[in-house]
Amino acid sequence: MRLKFLVPLLTLGCALACHAQGWTVRPKITGISHIAIYSSDPSATEHFYTVTLGAVKAPDPENPQGVRYMIGDKQWVEVLPLPPNAGKNRLDHVAFTIGWPGVESMRKFLKAKGWNVPDRVTKNPDNTIQFDVLDPEGNKVEFTAPLVFAQVNPPNVIGHHIIHVGFVVHDRAKEDTFYRAMLGFVPYWFGGMKDDKIDWVSQQVPDGHDWLEYMLTTEPAGSDAMSQHQRGVMNHFSIGETSVDEAFATLQKGGRLEGVQADKATKIGKDGKGQFNMYDPDETRVELMNFHATEKPCCSPFTAPDPAQ
Repeated sequence: MRLKFLVPLLTLGCALACHAQGWTVRPKITGISHIAIYSSDPSATEHFYTVTLGAVKAPDPENPQGVRYMIGDKQWVEVLPLPPNAGKNRLDHVAFTIGWPGVESMRKFLKAKGWNVPDRVTKNPDNTIQFDVLDPEGNKVEFTAPLVFAQVNPPNVIGHHIIHVGFVVHDRAKEDTFYRAMLGFVPYWFGGMKDDKIDWVSQQVPDGHDWLEYMLTTEPAGSDAMSQHQRGVMNHFSIGETSVDEAFATLQKGGRLEGVQADKATKIGKDGKGQFNMYDPDETRVELMNFHATEKPCCSPFTAPDPAQ
């Protein structure tokens, strides 16, 4: 009978000892919460996100000057006023959803690892709990978790799942020290415009199938040579589709691409997945992408399961 209680007691003792030494377990990172971008023309931006994408406009509890465009009840695009010092950049931050044991535990985990974190988490009016950090290249990353999800089901949205976000990365190894070594992101796929060159590196969150895509560049850090359009191509987000061809047909039939900068047709990407690109009024790229490849990917195989609808 004693053995039945020995393991729980040893586990408890280890947990108390670890706590006393300041050790923490990394909380679950379950997926993408949202991407936050800037807009120089709120009216045109609203038309793009509500009519073209079919998202539902909602207040932004995180920032009273912003607005949320709900893709579903768990994910959204946060649009903020363009700050005076933004230059060509239209990306503010990307945000990941935290599961057990919570956002405060993630803050403590990163602090214990020596990362610069705020003194406390923030609780927003909608009961969302969050905090922000900077990754090794200075990209703002938010960790967040709502206590209660909004009940939103946009009837005309072109897709209900943001399956990945991507942004400019200059030093892959440097970023890996944070996302892979510290946070436990899992390799998913890598490839490039040419088979012998790596331009994109994808890694999934450790406790889900959404992913972050490094958009590699040889541009020196701090350079302003890249155009606003080029930055918008790289700082992007992707909505998952069962069939990109059907989604494209829906957009065309409904006249939802009128006046929108977009590809002329769908195509198969280097990863073997159907895709279609369009751009919001500030040239942030929105990529529709099939959940699953229909052709063999170039450059590398997939090394983790695809996201699901």
